[in-house]
Amino acid sequence: MEVSLNGLKNDAEAFKKAGVKLPEYDVAAVQKYTDEHPVWIHMGAGNIYHGFIASLQQNLLNEGLQKSGILTLSTRSSETRDKILTPHDNLEMSVTLLPDTSVEMEIIASSTHDYLFNGLYPYDEVKVRNFFHDRGLQMLSFTITEKGYALRDIEGNYLGIVAEDLKNGPAHPKHGMSIVTALLLERFSAGALPLALVSMDNCSHNGDKLKQAVVEIAQAWVANGFADKSFVEYLNDGSKVSFPCSMIDKITPRPDPVIADKLKALGIAGMDPIKTSKGTFIAPFVNAEKPQYLVVEDDFPNGRPQLEKVGVLFTTKDGVDLCERMKVTTCLNPLHTALAVYGCILGYERISAEMDDDLLVALVRKLGYDEGLKVVDDPKILNPKDFLTEVITERLTNKCLPDSPQRIATDTSLKVPVRFGETIKNYKKKGLDASKLVALPLAIAGWLRYLLALDDNGKSFELSDDPQIPELKKHLEGVKFGDPASVGDKLKPILSNSTIFGSDLYAAGLAKTVEGFFAELISGPGAVRATLEKYLKV
Repeated sequence: MEVSLNGLKNDAEAFKKAGVKLPEYDVAAVQKYTDEHPVWIHMGAGNIYHGFIASLQQNLLNEGLQKSGILTLSTRSSETRDKILTPHDNLEMSVTLLPDTSVEMEIIASSTHDYLFNGLYPYDEVKVRNFFHDRGLQMLSFTITEKGYALRDIEGNYLGIVAEDLKNGPAHPKHGMSIVTALLLERFSAGALPLALVSMDNCSHNGDKLKQAVVEIAQAWVANGFADKSFVEYLNDGSKVSFPCSMIDKITPRPDPVIADKLKALGIAGMDPIKTSKGTFIAPFVNAEKPQYLVVEDDFPNGRPQLEKVGVLFTTKDGVDLCERMKVTTCLNPLHTALAVYGCILGYERISAEMDDDLLVALVRKLGYDEGLKVVDDPKILNPKDFLTEVITERLTNKCLPDSPQRIATDTSLKVPVRFGETIKNYKKKGLDASKLVALPLAIAGWLRYLLALDDNGKSFELSDDPQIPELKKHLEGVKFGDPASVGDKLKPILSNSTIFGSDLYAAGLAKTVEGFFAELISGPGAVRATLEKYLKV
């Protein structure tokens, strides 16, 4: 069986017999219609896009509630398109991993074409610019990770690529946010047409971050003579351009070879994961858990697909903010990061395996129930305690979910301000004493201990990708495993950096606790486990 247009035609009965759900619409016709009548464009089509977002539009297409699929926009390498999407006619296998070890399989076909906007494909760039002249275009959405919105480095200076874009203007932008701003300038030039830009990334106030980046670039282009000031006015006119906030949640780890083998055993061809030139893994399938949440601020100046009919929760900006804060700052993401850094140090390769470790379970339970829920406001749409309980008892423990601490540890320095920093701010806001916290400073100290790239026995391991690691490691130079005295005041530049944590941890009353925990964590072989035992009293 082939996951392709020919496969849908020739192998339909075999797919059904294998338990694979197929699209209930004419895929080739939808692909053609989408290219001619774009409604939804998505930027950054990774695992969570293919494993969740694309399935929403698929369900609308299946039910006859939508005619157009989703166009995807890539701004970097063409590897995914060349090695995965094109050979499979843009079809993707979705594999839902259930706790009882069974799976649900479906071929997702709503993602119809992928366009490259990286300076190497002029035809694609012309097509994409033209899409933004189409009055029917309703939404540009994003899953580009938190760092995709960043214009500046850890010191507050413009990234080199951004500085270049600000100087050179919208003709040949290179940074993702510059590309978005250039496309919005096209839409402005076509008659100030309305559009919603919807960030679906796991970061606090994602819509605000997106708007801030776009407007900052637009203002620089106006100042440098590349656009009229009315362009900035257009971006700030909510009746024309909106930047709704959202909260998304679904664990979609990298492709698991075990799942590839299972698909091959069913007779489905071409399912092997591929390692890219950058060392990441891509595949024609996505494996993911079943629970999924998407809460979106209902602000769409040009209309939107009827996503509420396929499980999306629409609310106000405040409602999204409460749901997002609940998840990102308390009920899931901080737990994930704590498990990631300690999992790497303690030699775990699966998040689910960590949940068999009483010490790590105690850490996340204390971090969530005891310290986090105290400062979470109930969003009403979702119950925080129920959500947290599902995370700890059902989701993190799902042994069929091949999620690794190494994957979750990626870009931790960019996640810390939200996953830990917001809780610290909320303690101050609610008049609570943050200096009494235990699990949260243990998590921060664990991250700093992780940056030494030494496991609990002092053996080296490879750190996950993170753009700020070189700068952070400079501050840790001279810290020696087995020598707590070597720490001195080396942590001060990190712990006092409000860019990293969202506040100065010395002013917040947490820095000394973190310093003390860190010194204990590096005191010798087995010190990490001993420190956790000491403070969690398991």
